[in-house]
Amino acid sequence: MILKSLNLLNYKNFDAFTVEFDAKINCFVGANGVGKTNILDAIYHLSFGKSYFNPIASQNIRHEEDFFVVDGLYEKNERSEKVIVSLKRGQKKIIKRNGKAYDRFSDHIGFLPLVIISPADRDLIIEGSDTRRKFMDGVISQSDKGYLEALLNYSKILAQRNALLKYFALNNNFNKDSLDVYNEQLNEYGSIIYNKRKTFLDAFTPIFKNRYKAISNNNEDVDLTYNSQLNDSSLLELFATNINKDRMLQYTSVGIHKDDLNFEIDTFPIKKFGSQGQQKSFLVALKLAQFDFIKQQSGVPPILLLDDIFDKLDDQRVKSIMQMVSSEEFGQIFVTDTSRNRLEGLFDDIHQEVKYFEIDHLGKISEHHEKR
Repeated sequence: MILKSLNLLNYKNFDAFTVEFDAKINCFVGANGVGKTNILDAIYHLSFGKSYFNPIASQNIRHEEDFFVVDGLYEKNERSEKVIVSLKRGQKKIIKRNGKAYDRFSDHIGFLPLVIISPADRDLIIEGSDTRRKFMDGVISQSDKGYLEALLNYSKILAQRNALLKYFALNNNFNKDSLDVYNEQLNEYGSIIYNKRKTFLDAFTPIFKNRYKAISNNNEDVDLTYNSQLNDSSLLELFATNINKDRMLQYTSVGIHKDDLNFEIDTFPIKKFGSQGQQKSFLVALKLAQFDFIKQQSGVPPILLLDDIFDKLDDQRVKSIMQMVSSEEFGQIFVTDTSRNRLEGLFDDIHQEVKYFEIDHLGKISEHHEKR
C-alpha cells in the first residue's frame, strides 16, 4: 500500500497544496513552524478521520476559511483508492472512499493502516492511564473490528450507567434492577475487551522487547505489564463490591475504563528512572512494535510517519532506527526534520531512492529526487 499523492485545501497553514510521493522514502525539511508536521497530520487524517495532534476538528481549518479538504490517492492491492476527509464549520465531518461517504467512521478504521512516531508520544509516559489505554485500543482496533465494536458499545453503556447514578442522587432514590441491566451489558463487553487486551499484550510484548534491544544495542531490559482490576475479579463482582462507592461518587469507579499499561526499564517505572534518551527509545520501540503487530494481523505494511524523532537520541540509536525502517520489511515512510544535511547523512548507507520536499516560510514546496 502506498500514498501516491496528497491534495490539501485550507488545511491548517496551507491554502492549497498538491504533492506526489515516492513509493519508499519521503522527507520534508524546513525551519520550525513551516508546516512539516501538518503534512504528516493530513496523512494521519486520511487513515483515522481525525488529527493526531488536535482533537478539536474545526481548529484544523485554515484561519478565516470555512472548510478544509484532505484528499489522498492510494494504491492498495493493485487498486486505486481515493479517500477524502472534509469539514465545514458548524457541520459534521465527512469521510469518503471512492466517492461514497461512510455512514460510520469506525468502518474506515484499519483500511489504511498507519503508525506515527512523534514528540507528542511522550504523553504515553508522562500523562495518565487514558493515553495508554488509547494506545492499546488504537493498535488493536486497526485489525480487529469486533474489538472496536465492543469498545464503542462499552463506552455508550458506561455513559448511560453514569447518568443513572446521577439520576439516583438527584432524586434521592435507588433501583438495583435498573442498574443491573447496565451491569450485565458492561460485563459482556468489558470481558471481551479485557480478554482481547490480554491476548494482544501476550503477542505484542515480545515484539516490543526485540525492537528495544535492537535500538539500545541490548543495553537495558524493558517490559510492559497490563494493570487491570479484572486481573483479580469479574466485572460483576467489582460492581457489587463498589456499589456504595459508585452511588456516592455518581459515576462508575471500576471497570476496563480504568485499565493501565505499566512501562518498566530494569524493573523500575521508566517515567521516574529512565533518561530522556531511554524514554525516547522506549517510545520508538513501542511504535515500531505497533507497526510489526499491525503488519502481522493485516498482511499490509502500515504507512510510517516519523515526525522529528532524532531529538534526544544519540547517534548510535538514530542509526539503528534508520537502518531498521529503511529495510525491505517496511513500506512507505514519511520523515520530517529541520536539517536536510542530517537526513542525507543518515541515508548515505541506504541504497534507496529518497524524495526530499523543502518547505519555505510561506508554505511553498520544492522537490528533489535523490537516487542511490
